[in-house]
Amino acid sequence: MIIFDKLWQTMNEKGISTYTLREKCGIDSKTVRRLKANENIETKTLSKLCDALNCKLEDIAEYVKD
Repeated sequence: MIIFDKLWQTMNEKGISTYTLREKCGIDSKTVRRLKANENIETKTLSKLCDALNCKLEDIAEYVKD
C-alpha cells in the first residue's frame, strides 16, 4: 500500500498548505481528500506535487506492506 504521511510532513516543513496546493498548484480538492485517505492517485498528480514542493517522490510517498 502506498501511504502519503510524508507528504504532510514535507508540506509542513516547507510551509505549504492544502489551500496552496489547490489554488496555486492545480491540485483538485477531491485529490487532496484522496491523498489524506491514502487512496489511488494518478502519476501526473505525483509529478505536480513534487514540482510544487520541489522534492523527490520519496519525500511524499512511501510503500508499506499490507
